[in-house]
Amino acid sequence: MSYTIIQKDFYRESGKWLSSFEILKKCINPNLHFIYILRKAQKYNKKSVLGVFWKFVLRHYQIKYGYQIYPETEIGEGFYLGHWGSLVINPKAKIGKNCNIAQGVTIGQQNRGKLQGFPTISDEVWIGANAVIVGGITIGNNVLIAPNSYVNFDVPANSVVVGNPGKIYATESATEAYINNKI
Repeated sequence: MSYTIIQKDFYRESGKWLSSFEILKKCINPNLHFIYILRKAQKYNKKSVLGVFWKFVLRHYQIKYGYQIYPETEIGEGFYLGHWGSLVINPKAKIGKNCNIAQGVTIGQQNRGKLQGFPTISDEVWIGANAVIVGGITIGNNVLIAPNSYVNFDVPANSVVVGNPGKIYATESATEAYINNKI
């Protein structure tokens, strides 16, 4: 069976494949509700009437929930917002599959220097509360970024980043038991 990207995102929360009706019932949760609207805005981004409608709805919920994520942002399937709270992601950032992002996170651009640009976050990355990730950097697969960490440097796969400034610790089990119900 072929599942939609919304079903894949919602699978991450429950570990169950949900029908359209079951997905709408789960939209009582602000995190899942926002993901649902974001994915609709992304789906219809290039279509005139529906695109305008979903962008308008998305803007309303960006203000209501405090999530600043735009339809232009490339986000892989299995996206999971762990907690309700402010969140800022630059529209030019790229996020891979099975990524978890907690509240208070900023994923932004760096405007000068050798790492000028926007982050690219690979698959199976867990980003803790209030972490800041900036610049034209790459975060590898299977990386855990601890709460309150500041990351403005490339992070290799299979790593944990802790602190401000961030320090890298290599480990094969970086996101084990942190990223559940992978798709």
